[in-house]
Amino acid sequence: MNKNYYAILMAGGVGSRFWPVSTTDFPKQFHDMLGSGDTLIQKTFSRLSKLIPVENILILTNERYNSIVLEQLPMVKQEQVLLEPAMRNTAPCILYASLKIKKINPNAVMVVAPSDHWIEDENAFSENLQQCFDYCAEENALMTLGIQPTFPNTGFGYIEYDKTDVNSIKKVSQFREKPDYETAKTFIKSGNFLWNGGIFIWSVKAITEAFEQFQPQMNALFLKGVESYNTAKEAAFIEENYALAENVSIDYAVMENAKNVYVLPATFDWNDLGTWGSLHEKLPKDNHNNAVVNATVLLRNSSSNIISTSKDKVVIIDGLEDYIIVDKDNVLLIYPKSKEQEIKGIVSQIKLT
Repeated sequence: MNKNYYAILMAGGVGSRFWPVSTTDFPKQFHDMLGSGDTLIQKTFSRLSKLIPVENILILTNERYNSIVLEQLPMVKQEQVLLEPAMRNTAPCILYASLKIKKINPNAVMVVAPSDHWIEDENAFSENLQQCFDYCAEENALMTLGIQPTFPNTGFGYIEYDKTDVNSIKKVSQFREKPDYETAKTFIKSGNFLWNGGIFIWSVKAITEAFEQFQPQMNALFLKGVESYNTAKEAAFIEENYALAENVSIDYAVMENAKNVYVLPATFDWNDLGTWGSLHEKLPKDNHNNAVVNATVLLRNSSSNIISTSKDKVVIIDGLEDYIIVDKDNVLLIYPKSKEQEIKGIVSQIKLT
């Protein structure tokens, strides 16, 4: 196993679109959403550890989730868990982790991966990741794994590449914001657009140089703490300074500005498990396209629903189509799948998390 390989596993999100199962206190990455026997973060950690030494996998999470991470990943040491005292999107946490890694190993090549995505063909994932590592070890490249789109999804950003490029790793022309449906259809038809799955690969040298160039203020902020990184003084520096960083994604902060951005079209299946609807896609379904988690159901004239309850609860439904039905503790959610993007806003309104 290559000691120059590192991973930054991002596990700080709240997953509010999966409310009421995913809550602020216990978000979706710590749940076994698909009944596989492992939580999403456990599956992701296992997948990465096929190529990356366990001790080289850093978990970035909010400080409130520290004990959950250590409980679910007992092979991880406390110093591998980087605690964010404030939520500041992906750019600050990636810079922080990258500077820590650079201090340990300036020759490191790393992958940045969300902890809550679902990938079934893990061998294909490992092959794709190895190809990216090999490329980034030799080239000054900021890479991403692009997901082959299967339908005109309006919930993802897209990556456009030059359609005349015959190389397996392609130069990125531009990142495109989440499109409307008609625009998404043109993207799919053109054949040179991929979903932005948020999986990035680069050398520590390439990414720290990019932050220096495109985010000088943020870079200066985190460089102030370099002497403290990987020492007993690190936690105090981060506690005092982290919240001063701009709240910005790695896409906006670096990727959309850089010229040395490349993409490898992924050969593995992928689901971001971002909503109840995306979970419905991955679960086994009955003859009427209903997916059931835990419940015992009697369904009449009902189709394309997802029903999730505590174990052994009996649910009887007549005449519902395309609905999310979730019973969790003191909350019952019955909501159209077509409006699932609204769930996040509802959570913030009723403050029941």
